[in-house]
Amino acid sequence: MASENGRQTTGNTAVTVERAADVLLLFASSTAPRLGVTEIANTLGLSKAAVHRILSSLRNKGIVELDPVSRRYALGPVIMSLGLTYLDKLDVRKVAEPELVGLSRATNETATLSVRTGHSRVYVDQVTPDREVLMSVQIGIPHPLHAGGSSKAFLAFLPDEEIDRYLEEPLRKVTPATITDPRKLRRELVQIRERGWAQSLGERQTGAGSVAAPILDYRDYPLAVVSVCGPAERMATEVDMCAENLVAATNRMSVRMGRTLDPGTEKSPS
Repeated sequence: MASENGRQTTGNTAVTVERAADVLLLFASSTAPRLGVTEIANTLGLSKAAVHRILSSLRNKGIVELDPVSRRYALGPVIMSLGLTYLDKLDVRKVAEPELVGLSRATNETATLSVRTGHSRVYVDQVTPDREVLMSVQIGIPHPLHAGGSSKAFLAFLPDEEIDRYLEEPLRKVTPATITDPRKLRRELVQIRERGWAQSLGERQTGAGSVAAPILDYRDYPLAVVSVCGPAERMATEVDMCAENLVAATNRMSVRMGRTLDPGTEKSPS
């Protein structure tokens, strides 16, 4: 009898936890800043008494808070703390690793990951395809933020004041194709930000081509940049295919890093 009572208690506890999770997920998906007991009950198919018990428990832990005037509930400060703790423990390299493998397979080109270091960025990982003619990058070598697809993808998504500070400095010509005119570069950065990805043909390395897009966090700040790169002649004919696969991958990674995507952005590179 004690065993049966124990199983029943465990089952009831599991149901309660699932219902509490459903309530929290409803808050997360709702466009309304606050939700009422009746609204939650009707949406989830629960009794008002059950919803009230769940909300009272969550309120005691600071997970939700009650507006004393409207008597409606909103997510509490503990949720922000939990979210930030999750984000702090994420390693962008670990998040990107399987995506780089998939991206290289899908495009049959080299997939790279770059991180920013001040006014430059460095490659920290790459996955190369199994083919005779391919691109390979040097890990850990700094490159300026205006030369090449990955660099421009970083620069385009920085806050305007950071872009302004960077463009106040002389722009070094890395190859004959490097853009060094600040006005021309600004125009391209606007286009990159609008469509979501950058392109380069020989701007960092003569004979090389790439498309690149950022991994953005919950503030839309670029944490890292992923690129697909190969010989310029081949990349010139593969831009659309590579960009589509690239943006799908960086969107998934951005979600992992806390970003909320706008409807329809999961599949479109623009």
